[in-house]
Parts: sequence; structure tokens; C-alpha cells
Amino acid sequence: MSPKEVVRKWVEAFNQADADLLAELYDQNAINHQVNSEPVEGRDSIKQMFVGEFTRAKMICEIENILQDGDWAILEWKDPQGLRGCGFFQIKNHKIVFQRGYWDKLSFLRLHNLPIPSD
Repeated sequence: MSPKEVVRKWVEAFNQADADLLAELYDQNAINHQVNSEPVEGRDSIKQMFVGEFTRAKMICEIENILQDGDWAILEWKDPQGLRGCGFFQIKNHKIVFQRGYWDKLSFLRLHNLPIPSD
């Protein structure tokens, strides 16, 4: 699979809120770094991150663009409520080895009526 194809599969699994399927797309030693949080290291930890997120909120990722450059795929996305973001995925041997995401956490928390941290 090309990096773009891996990211399309990632979006499908994400929209199904399927943490098991998402985890299968990551390398055992992958790193997921959403810039508004500390990096999450390792497939099992990434899976648990998704389990927690899917428990907290119903999330949908609509693809606006997927670009590819070598072993990188870049996903520009939006959700039905207007939140937008961008994810960078490094793919090696058909697995995500590194992911970095940029999105507005405060807007996300407000959209889902979740607690806003005081710090």
C-alpha cells in the first residue's frame, strides 16, 4: 500500500471508531504526537489513546486532501461540526511509524461539551 492508501484506511477505521483496526495500521514502535498533547509511544499505547478518545466523543474525519511525498502522507481534514486539522503520517513497510497532528483542542472540547483544563 502507498502512504496515501494507508491514510485512507486510517480514516475508514477512525470513522468506525475501531481502535483495534487503527492499531493494526501502526508499527509496534510508532509515535503519535498530537501537538496539543505529549507524544504517545508504541502501538498498544496508541490503541489505548484511541479507546479513550472514542469513549469521550463521537468523531468523524472528512478528507479534504491527501498528499503524498515519498514515505509521507499529509491529510487535511474537517469534521461535520467545522473543526479542521492536518495530520502528517510517515509510513514504512505499509505501517505508520510516526504521526503528527495539528488541530485546535479548545474548539474540540467546546464542540463536545468536554471539560476545559484550567492550566
